[in-house]
Amino acid sequence: MKKHYLILSIDTSCDDTAASVTDGDLVLSNIISSQVEFHKEYGGVVPNLAKRMHQQLINPVIARALATARVSLKEINAIAVTVGPGLAPALEVGVAKAKELAKKFNKPLISVNHMEGHLLSSFACNSQGQGAFSKTGPRFPILGLLVSGGHTQLVLMMDFGKYQLFGETLDDAAGEAFDKVAKMLGLGYPGGPIMSELAKTGISKYELPVPMIGSKDLNFSFSGLKTACLYKLQKLAKPWDKQFYCDFAASFEKVAIESLMIKLKKAIEIYHPKQIVLGGGVINNLKLRKEARRTAKQFGLRIFIPYSEKLFSDNAAMIGICAFHQAQRNDFVKKIDLLDRQPSLNFK
Repeated sequence: MKKHYLILSIDTSCDDTAASVTDGDLVLSNIISSQVEFHKEYGGVVPNLAKRMHQQLINPVIARALATARVSLKEINAIAVTVGPGLAPALEVGVAKAKELAKKFNKPLISVNHMEGHLLSSFACNSQGQGAFSKTGPRFPILGLLVSGGHTQLVLMMDFGKYQLFGETLDDAAGEAFDKVAKMLGLGYPGGPIMSELAKTGISKYELPVPMIGSKDLNFSFSGLKTACLYKLQKLAKPWDKQFYCDFAASFEKVAIESLMIKLKKAIEIYHPKQIVLGGGVINNLKLRKEARRTAKQFGLRIFIPYSEKLFSDNAAMIGICAFHQAQRNDFVKKIDLLDRQPSLNFK
């Protein structure tokens, strides 16, 4: 592999149109155009609207990624794209554009698993080579806790490209549960960040059940907690004051995070990892990061998180990091015309 390996990466898995240029594990640009304002009035992401917005935004976002990195498409060594998991109509836009560019400029194409991107996001470095792992390299096995709007997963990483998925949500993902409870409270969209902000000044005074507390496996479930919140809110007399919203958000956040930590602790006890990484949009939650560090410290372990908050939520830089490791294994798309979106893609 060449000393410099430039990858243009594209991610349109949900409601963010993202493009990035990476050089190995260095992030030269990471452009994200959010569609939140367009979906807000619907209270959630509308797949076909997301597709139309991606189609409008994809070219300018790619142009900005190249301009910020100060490279041309001719200088790019490979093109990478998220093929799944995600919303099928949204994924379709990124996949089509990546195929078009790969054929037009005669570049190798790399298909990437979006959740693997979140898993490897902590391995990204800024343009000066500074990142979570820049002072200490990876020591396998590495345990990954991935917490996003659509997925909640525990993954054991034996090496780059060698993964074992041993825990995932049986119903709602953690981020989805945050959004749905926020909707019950009438907090607007996206609800998760609003809930997290309110919880900072709240007291967890409302009793709610800790999900899956008695289960012996490493799977997650948040539908029962969501239902418990609904029943609890129906019993609490309105009008609700500002402090009520803060207290209820804090109560929900406490048990949701406790559930995640119970499973994380159990996974550490079973698999004895040497390092732990966090990934996914929900790690924007400060309390989650704090509790994860506390849990890891009990075992003498350190938590690694991406060097920038722009790498927490959906982005294309993490796709570029993933693609670089795939390129090192010569894992390229063999027949570009046959590449298709895979909305239900999971870890192999």
